[in-house]
Amino acid sequence: MTAAEFAFYMFAVVTVTAGLMVTVSRNPVHSVLWLILTFLSTSGLFVLLGAEFVAMLLIIVYVGAVAVLFLFVVMMLDIDFAALKGEMARYMPLGLLIGVILLMQVAIGIGVWEVADEADALRQAVAPSEIENTRAIGLLLYDRYFLLFQLSGLILLVAMIGAILLTLRHRKDIKRQNVLQQMWRDPAKAMELKDVKPGQGL
Repeated sequence: MTAAEFAFYMFAVVTVTAGLMVTVSRNPVHSVLWLILTFLSTSGLFVLLGAEFVAMLLIIVYVGAVAVLFLFVVMMLDIDFAALKGEMARYMPLGLLIGVILLMQVAIGIGVWEVADEADALRQAVAPSEIENTRAIGLLLYDRYFLLFQLSGLILLVAMIGAILLTLRHRKDIKRQNVLQQMWRDPAKAMELKDVKPGQGL
């Protein structure tokens, strides 16, 4: 067994085990930590496949941003774990049925898998020595699919603005900073001078 094969089996076992622990962990914080381990081991598999850019992107975006955001949200929310366990036990038969159906679909897909004759030729369309992996992705995104890439960014921007507007709530019992009011204030009205005599307090 070569070093690459050993690394593949190690990353694969860790990925499957951590993914299983994400679903079976009772503590949501532990589930997020297992999810981070899943992302890290998956990035190792991408490195073995020669997709270094995708591996680093997975670590930076998903581990560095999304998973950490999940962790903070889970830790800040006041979750009633007893109610969650009750709901999970209530919908457990339906979840098991859906899981069995998904496993059957995966087994059927693997059973009828056939490698196309032109697959090897497509993989060798660009020789690895002629162009780097990151440069090839950049040429595809910013040259051939530039318009679609910009439109996807615009859609994400609109979704982010919509999420902010939907979750924005103005509460009257919370003091908020009013920049315009601070800029337009009159110093003569904002400050009052007191003549304090010696030996007396305010």
